[in-house]
This record gives sequence, structure tokens and C-alpha cells, in this order.
Amino acid sequence: MAKQRQLKLGALLHGVGGGTSMWRHPDAQPDASVNFELYKQWVQKAEAGKFDLIFIADGLYINEKSIPHFLNRFEPISILSALAAVSTNIGLVGTLSTSYSEPFTVARQFGSLDKISDGRAGWNIVTSPLEGSALNYGKKEHPEHDKRYRIATEYLEVARGLWDSWEDDAFVRNKETGVFFDPEKLHTLNHEGEFFSVKGPLNIARSKQGQPVIFQAGASEVGKNYASKEADAVFTGHERVEDAVAFYQDVKSRAAGFGRNPDEVLIFPGIGPIIGNTPEEAERKYQEAASLVTIENALNYLGRFFEHHDFSQYPLDEPFPELGDLGRNSFQSGTDKIKRDAKEKGLTLRQVALQSATPRGGFIGTPEQVADKIQAWFEAGAADGFMITAAVPNGLEDFVDLVVPILQERGIYRTEYESDTLRGNLGLPVPLNRYSKDQAVAARS
Repeated sequence: MAKQRQLKLGALLHGVGGGTSMWRHPDAQPDASVNFELYKQWVQKAEAGKFDLIFIADGLYINEKSIPHFLNRFEPISILSALAAVSTNIGLVGTLSTSYSEPFTVARQFGSLDKISDGRAGWNIVTSPLEGSALNYGKKEHPEHDKRYRIATEYLEVARGLWDSWEDDAFVRNKETGVFFDPEKLHTLNHEGEFFSVKGPLNIARSKQGQPVIFQAGASEVGKNYASKEADAVFTGHERVEDAVAFYQDVKSRAAGFGRNPDEVLIFPGIGPIIGNTPEEAERKYQEAASLVTIENALNYLGRFFEHHDFSQYPLDEPFPELGDLGRNSFQSGTDKIKRDAKEKGLTLRQVALQSATPRGGFIGTPEQVADKIQAWFEAGAADGFMITAAVPNGLEDFVDLVVPILQERGIYRTEYESDTLRGNLGLPVPLNRYSKDQAVAARS
């Protein structure tokens, strides 16, 4: 009998929230973005809910109009390494840019996190959408969109090669003979490419999950191709189940076209459940949070997606302004959608800004209603799992306490971890070390 397909869950730990004003909520901790004890509570709550992973997002440029969480927050590798010590099974995933870092350093950082956590590390690869990032790294200009993905492709190739520097049984550590390692099982990369020259080898060995799990979130054509070819899991976001199903099928089909097993490319839409004892209570929670956002905050929030464009110069209650190609070298798929929706629906600037800053997701209601919708999307083939964002304070706690038990009772979500590695819990294979694999092929031929 075939094993029943099981839902996967991740939690985005986002400090004071991804919006402009959550820190003002009566139930919010205004220093949440730099409060380690709170992050510790969150990761342990998610682990109690048998979540597959927690995720720390990141960015490399701020200004005075950035949202509060971006202004003062932990660097992902640092906080994930600390959280590894206070958790046991849950995956630890962080964002790190391929446009503004070096492959050897990053391979070493994630390799270290993977060893510290005993096989629970994941890397969300981003190409850095914000133009201002270049100003913090001594660069004259921000690479254009498609070039950033070419850089990312070579970057990951280098990182994976470095992670395979040591075969899994390379370290002998024989005190009697004095042999610490087998030199035949140490491999130098000697990479020379368009963007990087990296000799290697890396000075840390693989963990028991082989290599960190690769996540990606691009939704442009180039981004979807990259995710389908390279990623183990894909973060995405859709308002309608029909759009989510289409994206799911598109990425899986592209993965198959690249010769991959589509079941080994997992799709995680992000949702922000708001849960109440009644539908009315859940709606009140949403309205309470939305009421904290001023139109000035909303305009600043919208501007970030368009290279920090100043939207205050336009009339609020006239049609959304024509922006040409503005935004296409930053959050390309997102800004294209904003412009397209505004034009098709005849939205004003005020409406677009408020909708962007206070999105009203469809996962609002009682625990049963939220569980019903998650199950419906899962069974419709819209998702392999979901990334849970706390849209209101205590949103993660409410989800774990009230929705997770329902999903478990319905048999679509685990009651115990299957593994103590991220790959094991996600059902992904351990990648063979390329050199061990080459030797095995040579031995058979």
C-alpha cells in the first residue's frame, strides 16, 4: 500500500513582523526582532508542533523608510547557529545573497551550521532585489536581473563542489598509526568560471544529510527555471488556489524537463493564518492589525518593491501611476503583478498601497476553517507544504495549539518526526558525494 502523502510545515520567524506597524500592537513585543529569548520560544514552539523548518529571511539595504523589522534584526547564520543549540529535529533555514558574498565563505558558513545542527541546515538562495545593496558592498552598480541569476547558478555550483571536498569516510583519526585523514579522499575543486575562481578544498566536512537543503523563491521566468533546476524546495505566494495549482504544476513540469524527480522539488506557499474561536473574532483580529497602518506607512512599504520609489508625489485617489519598467530589476515578478492587477482592476494608489501593506489572506477563521482550507489546497495539488507567517501577535502559537491537532487527526500531518535531519523530514535523498559516486561508477565499469 502506498504511503499517504504528508503535509510539510515551516515557520517564518519575522521578529516584529513583515509589515509596517505590528510592533504597535498591544500584544506585540516591540524588540522582537533582536530578542533571542523570543526566537528561542518560537523555534521550540514550532518544534513542538513537529514543523519541518524555521526560516530567517534577510536583506542587505535599509533606509529611513524601511519597515521596523528590517531596521534592526539578526543576521541569519548567527541566529540559526544559536537556535541549533536549543532545538533537536527542526530544520534551520536562512537567506544569504549570491550577489553580495563569496562562495567559499558561504559554503563554509552553511557547512558549519549543518555540522553544528547535525544535519538540519538549509540555504534560501536570493539574488538580492534591492538596488541599494550595491552601495553597501563597494559596487558601482547593482547587477541586472538575469545576470544575478547567472551569478547564482555558478555560485551554487561552486558551493556544492566545495561541500564535496571531503568524502564521508575521509577522516580516519587513528591515534595508533597517526593517520588523521586519508589524502585520497580529499578533493580540490580548482573552479575557474565566468564570475568566480575558487581553488578549495573547503575546511569542513559534510554533515550526515550530505549537503544543506537548497530553497529558492524566484517567480519570474528566469527564477522559476532556476528553482526548477537547482532548488530542493520553493517558497511562493498566491492568493487563489487556481494560481497556486498552476505554479505547482509549472515548476514540477520544469523540474522534470531538467531530468529531476518532481517529487524532490517541494512547493511551499506562504500563508498568514489568523485564527479565532469564531469567524467574527478572527476578522476582528485582522481589522485590529490593519487599523495600525497609516497611508504614509503603506506608501513607504509599497515603495520598497519599486527600488524605494517615492509614491507620496502622486494623488492618492487617482488611478495607480504608470511606472514603466520601474521595479523590473528588483522584485520583478511581484512588481509586474502589482502593476497588472492595478490596471486590470482599476485600482487607485491608495487601494494598491493599503492592499500591499495589509494583505487580507484567505486563511482567516476558526481552527477548523483554516485546517479545511489548508487541506483543500494540499489535496488540490497547490502545495507540498506551507510556510506559516504570524500575521498577528501569537499567530504561530495559535496555529500550533489549535490547527496542528486537527491536521494530525485527519492523518495528513505527522505526529512525530521521521528523522533528525532536514532532508530526512522533508523526504529528500542525501546527495552522494560526487567523488564517491565517480569511484562507484568507475568500479562498475
